Parts: sequence; structure tokens; C-alpha cells
Amino acid sequence: MTLVNSRTDVENLTLTFITEFEAPAERVWQVWEDPRQLERWWGPPTVPATFERFEFTPGGEARYYMTTPDGAKPRGWWKFIAMDAPNRLEFVDGFADDNGDPLDVDDVAAVVATLEPFDGGTRMTLVNTFSSTEQLEAMVEMGMVEGLTEALGQIDAVLAESAVSH
Repeated sequence: MTLVNSRTDVENLTLTFITEFEAPAERVWQVWEDPRQLERWWGPPTVPATFERFEFTPGGEARYYMTTPDGAKPRGWWKFIAMDAPNRLEFVDGFADDNGDPLDVDDVAAVVATLEPFDGGTRMTLVNTFSSTEQLEAMVEMGMVEGLTEALGQIDAVLAESAVSH
């Protein structure tokens, strides 16, 4: 993976990552649609994700937890809004309680992943849009920039393996 750019835009309440992969968009899409592949890269290497629920369809939800080095298991949830395989995925992302249920359905970030052909591979642009400056700043202070950069850096290893058939 080549991280082309990561940018925090406080005025537009966005955190954007642009990455490039030496794989076609159809293959990069699979790291989103297959929960076993997704949990191999969603989260920094020392904080792996486990997806307990994964309904990859518009209106479907995902529930997951991260396992920190000290054994804590912070949880999150997604609601899939729209998908246009293998070009675009939209979902909302929020924190969840110990049961995996959303803590606050209004305290979410909107996430859009766009995949497009680029130089024989795929350019993926990941835009996280927050509801307020306070929410954006809190996520940056929690280490989201560093954590997501590390997470995205694991995709090449997943892409190097055979795709999972459906």
C-alpha cells in the first residue's frame, strides 16, 4: 500500500485517507465485504477486530469489538447505507455497549470508501465525516489518524492471499 495522503479538514469535519493498492478494485472490495478479511486489517496490528455480526447489504449492520493489548474489548457498530460494488461503500460508524448495541445512534461518523482504477491498480479514498468539531477532535485525540494509517497498512498482506470465494 502506498499512503498517498491523509488529511484532517476541521472546516469540513472530515478525516480523509487516500491509498493505492496493486490489485484490481474487485479484489480490494473483497477486503470490505468478507468479515474474515476485514477483521485482519480493521484496527492497528496490536488491536485486532472481531466481527460478530456482519450483514453486508444496504440497511444491514455490523457489530464488532477490538481487542487491546491489555485485553479490553471496546465495541463498535456500523450501519451500511449504500454500496455499489466494487466502486463505493457508505456506512455510519459508532461506538457500542458491551452487548454490541449502539451507545448513541446520533453520535456517529459517516464513512465513504471509494475505489477507482489507478495506474494498473486501485486508488481507495476513505472519507470519515463527523457531526461536529468536538467529535472530530476527540477522534483525532484518541489516535484515529495513527490507528487507521496502521490498519490500512495491513491490507496488502490480505490482498496477497487468495480471495475468498462466495
